[in-house]
This record gives sequence, structure tokens and C-alpha cells, in this order.
Amino acid sequence: METMLAENIRRFRKERALTQEQLSEVLGVTAGAVYKWEAKLSVPELDLIVEMADFFDVSVDVLLGYEVKDNSLDATVKRMREYRRAKDRAGLQEAEKALKKYPNSFRVVYESAAVYRAFGFETGDKALFRRALELLERTLVLLPQNGDPEISEQTICGKMAQAYLGLGETEKAVELWKAHNAGGLYNHSIGQCLALRDRGEEAAPFLSEAMAKIVAELCDVITGYINVFAARGDHASTQAILSWGVELFLGLRKDGRPNFLDKVCSGLLAALAGSQYLSGQINEARESLIRAKKLAAFFDAAPSYDESDISFIDRIEGASAHDDIGATAADAIDNVVAGCEDEGLAALWISVRDREDQNNG
Repeated sequence: METMLAENIRRFRKERALTQEQLSEVLGVTAGAVYKWEAKLSVPELDLIVEMADFFDVSVDVLLGYEVKDNSLDATVKRMREYRRAKDRAGLQEAEKALKKYPNSFRVVYESAAVYRAFGFETGDKALFRRALELLERTLVLLPQNGDPEISEQTICGKMAQAYLGLGETEKAVELWKAHNAGGLYNHSIGQCLALRDRGEEAAPFLSEAMAKIVAELCDVITGYINVFAARGDHASTQAILSWGVELFLGLRKDGRPNFLDKVCSGLLAALAGSQYLSGQINEARESLIRAKKLAAFFDAAPSYDESDISFIDRIEGASAHDDIGATAADAIDNVVAGCEDEGLAALWISVRDREDQNNG
């Protein structure tokens, strides 16, 4: 228990314009004793604390500066998270106290496991990983209490695999990830671990599927952000994420061949042009549309929906690419421009499209 006794003795003494010697005379102690109290070198006896509180006209609690810690379940879980984020190892003690008070609470056991796992990675202390594993196994029993949709048996087992990895038991980690890899959730972790153990050929399919999943998710994330930023009228952020996405995806071209991402980027460049046009960057919008047109023509001349035409991705059994942006990359541009619902942008696109067609003719 921490108090503010030393600080409060000093504060209340000074508020009454007393020296340490004068306060010592009131209490019948030496000036050196008062100095030690204020310097936190010693603590006054209880009867002197009561006497000082009476003299300063405050309660003992106020003099001590003690506030009762909120030990409710919600506050306890929040405190453990704060310790973990601050990398404060006091979180380990907090976790053990919480486990004694709430031994059968899913939230407390789960967050305590997170604390031990985090400091296990921070320090490499295997005892912390073993404690994390013990707690994670307990969360599986308490799982029916869970109300967080992002936590499931699959995700808990994934964290257990990480703890095994911290213990140096890589094979156990990989097998646990494989056993709970629904939706390819742990392909990246499995591939990385296998590759680090010089099992590259076994790792490659997992890494390839992980890459394909990341690319697909990035398409969704970028599209989502476009709508978020557009609703805010934040053209700078819209253009930043679109430019980043286009360069990233075009960097995945393999051997100069067209791939599905060229079609995606045609649409992204049209969206970039829309944002530029709406923010008054007419010349930039024209250049983006010209670039979109050329990229669409490149893809539509030899369209490929084969994932293995994208760098770092091999043929995936049962996979296929589908989209709703248009039958062709050129259609994708038309649809994006139409979706902007701006006559000026539409006219600019028509002029760029017709001019390019005439040049090609």
C-alpha cells in the first residue's frame, strides 16, 4: 500500500507556515524526526499520525493520502492490460493477486496469461511461458464464460503455440497451429517456423497461402479506408492509401506478366483520380486516369486470374479469383468513375479514354 504521508506532512506544515522545528514542538518530537518523516526515511507512530491529523484538522485518510484501489473485476483486468502495455513487471504481481481473488473468471485468467506471455517474450524467462501455458489451458475450461467474439478455442490454442515457441518447443507449436488452422489463420506462423528449421519446401505452401490471404485482405482494407476517408472529406489520406496500395500491388508483378492485381490497380487509380479531381488537382487526376487506362489495356490484352502469376504466390489448390468491379479492367475504371457521381470527372475520363483510343488507333 502506497500513501502520500510524507508529502502531506510537508504540505500541511507549509500551509500553516510552520517550520519543521515548530511542528516537532507541537508533537513533542525532535526536528530530526519531522525531517525523516518528510524525507521518507521513517514513518511516524500511529498515535502521532492521529495527533497530526487532529492538529491539521483533517482525517487520518486525508493525511495518509490513501485512496482505496478499485479491485472490481473490470478495473483489475484494465490495470493488468495497462501494466502489460507499459512493460511494467508489476503486472505479474497484479496478475497473481487477481487470480487469487477471481480464480474462476475467464477474463482474469485470460488477461493474466497475456501478462505472463508478454513478459516471457520480453525476458526469455521460460518459467513465465510455462505459467502462461498453464493459464491458457485453464481458459479453455472457462471458455463458456467468454463474451468476446475475437476470442475462441482457435485463438487461444494459437497463443499456446506461441508460448511453446518461447519454450523452444517448435514442433509442438507447429502441430498446435496446424490443428487449429481453420481459414488459414496460422499459415504465416507455420511457414515461418518451418522455414527457420530449414524445412523450406514444407514451409513454401503455407507462406504462399499466407501471402495470397494478405493481398486479398489488403484489397478489402484499402477499399474500406477509401470510403472512411471519403466520408470525412479527407482527400489527403484517401490519396495516400491509394498511392501506397497501387505501388505495393504493382510491385508484385512476376516476370512482366499481367495478373489480377493489374485489374485491381486500374480501379484504384480511377479512385485516386476521383479524389484528386474533387480536391481540385485536375492535372494530377488526368495523369492518374491515363495511367489507369494504360494498365487496364495491358491487363485486358491477356487477362490472368491465376494467383500463381503474382510474385511469391504459388498455385493454390481450389483457389480462384473473383470480383465485382467489372468484367474487364476497362469496365472497372468506368464503374469507379461513375460511382464518384461527378460530371466533371466523367467528362475528363471520356476525354482521356477517347484520346487514348484514337492514339492507339
